[in-house]
Amino acid sequence: MNTDSFETAKTPAKHWYLLLILGVIFILMGIWIGSTPVSSLIAQTIFFTATFLVSGVFETTYAIANRKTINNWGWNLTGGLIDLLIGVLLVANPVLSVVFLLFYVGFALIFRSIMTIGWAVQLNKLGYRNWGWILAAGILGLLFSFLLLWNPAITGFIIVVYLALAFIMLGIAQIILSFRLKKSNKIED
Repeated sequence: MNTDSFETAKTPAKHWYLLLILGVIFILMGIWIGSTPVSSLIAQTIFFTATFLVSGVFETTYAIANRKTINNWGWNLTGGLIDLLIGVLLVANPVLSVVFLLFYVGFALIFRSIMTIGWAVQLNKLGYRNWGWILAAGILGLLFSFLLLWNPAITGFIIVVYLALAFIMLGIAQIILSFRLKKSNKIED
């Protein structure tokens, strides 16, 4: 077993303050996202659209380049072409991009909630305790998903809030990590 990565974690970290700066940047980004929800949603939509375009190009290229070596390469090609088509449609109609993003999130959450309910049922069958909490979370997620689809404005707001909170939490984690690394440097000195 290679323990090199564990050994390097025990040595003092150089430039710990870079993580501190990064943490502050993440927190400021989270505050900006939370204070400018419309601009943030538009930026997320642009990123979402670009992701479909890039994914479509890469997956289509991958499928064509590997058509002689991969079985069922047509599925990769089909997926890539669908992503590419969706990306082109979203670029051509920016309003559709926002609506598509909101519904995509809603349906993705429905799918994940149904999976969670299935996991809870499976855990119950296997005799695990406390499976009911997972079931409750899945059912609440499903209800919340339907609420998001019923009112896309709520979905847009939730997306912005989640992204803002994610940046702020990531920033806090980076700051805590930087101070821990600084403290470990003092112990080693």
